[in-house]
Formats: sequence, C-alpha cells, structure tokens
Amino acid sequence: MGFPPKSYWYLLCVMVLLPALCHSQDAYVCSRATYYGSPDCLGTATGACGFGGYGRTINDGSVSGVSRLYRHGTGCGACYQVPQLCVEDGVNVVVTDYGEGDKTDFVLSTRAYSRLARPNAALELLAYGVVDIEYRRIPCQYPGYNLMVKVHEHSRFPEYLALIFLYQDGQNDITAVEVFQADCQQWKGMRKAYGAVWDMANPPPGAINIRVQVSGSAGQTWVQLSSVVSSEWKAGDVYDTSIQLN
Repeated sequence: MGFPPKSYWYLLCVMVLLPALCHSQDAYVCSRATYYGSPDCLGTATGACGFGGYGRTINDGSVSGVSRLYRHGTGCGACYQVPQLCVEDGVNVVVTDYGEGDKTDFVLSTRAYSRLARPNAALELLAYGVVDIEYRRIPCQYPGYNLMVKVHEHSRFPEYLALIFLYQDGQNDITAVEVFQADCQQWKGMRKAYGAVWDMANPPPGAINIRVQVSGSAGQTWVQLSSVVSSEWKAGDVYDTSIQLN
C-alpha cells in the first residue's frame, strides 16, 4: 500500500497540534495566513503603511500585510511572532501593509511565509496557499538603530510636511504626533494622513520640535523630540532622534 506523501503528514501535524498550541499558551492567538508573490520574495514598496522602500526590505523582507491588526494604520510597524506548527521555530514579521485573505490575519511576503515551513518543505507549504497559524505580538528590535524620522516623499517645502517613523523599537504604538508652534507657544496636532504617515499644511518655520504620544500596556505618555527636523527639510530626509521608544 505504501506510505502517504509528506504533505499528508504535514496536514496531520497541523490538525493535531494546532488546537493544543492555541489553548495551551494564552499569549498566542489562532488564525490563518497566506502570502503574496513578488519577484524577489520581499515586501512591497507600495504598502498601505506608507513606508516605501523601507517596507520592502526591513527585517530582511519578512514582512506582512494585516487586516484586523492594521487598526487604521496604528498597527503599522508592529512586530509579531508566528511560530511554525510542527517545529519549534517560526518567523518574526513586521507589519508594513494592509491585506485581506481567506479569513486570514496575515498576508505574508513570500520570504516570511516560506520560513514557516519545515526544513526543505517550503515548496509544499507554498502549494497550500493558506495555512492555520498562531501568533502573538512581540517587541520590535533593531540593534544599532535609533528611532528615525523620515520626511515623506510627498512633502513639499515649505508648505506641506509629512512624516513617518522608522525603526521603532519595543511594543508600543504612536497614537498622536504634535508640532510646536513658537508664534503662539502651543502644540498643534498633525493629521493622521494614512497608514503610518502624519502630515500638516503650513508647518512652522525653522527647526521643528515634535512630540509623539506613545501608547502601550503601561498607558500613554508624551515623548519630545526637540529640533529633530532641520529648518531646511526636504522630501526624503531622514533624521536620527538619538532615542528609542521601548
């Protein structure tokens, strides 16, 4: 009669282990994942978060689009651990896009999805298209990097400023961004344009003082980034804040 194909044993492993995994560890949530194709198996530079090329290559291209976890863009840049179902290791991914699938929470880059597979079984996993998974949010880690502020490509000096934050360590969300107006000595909120992009028309002249509201398990707090954006900013500029938010 012969032995069943390897794909049978993989499917059996998923069916038997997934319920036990999802009920034995409260920190994990059961869900499903699929993937999208790209020529180099990395992310996309046109993701809904607005990260551009950063969103294609960050985390070695192990990135994901999400649906419920997108949270109107607040979920952009969050990191999740997605363990493999039949081996100990898994893949850590960064949210860089919005994506919906067949009852999925994750639409992974091909590279990230392939890393869910057992050794030498990536092609088999890709053939399934959609698989059951578990996941949990984890702190992002970018050794050697501080939080960066990028002047988005759509910005136009001096009348329109759009910002996006890169390499955000930890497990917190940026939920508000304000710019200090020196002429009236008060903070003015930036608009959440889309994804992780914050913007405002007619920003104040000179070096720009920013503060961000950080929200997490410990509550909310404001973190000030003094004169982080130069007085002669231009689209594409990236500034090192010298701090992290973890």
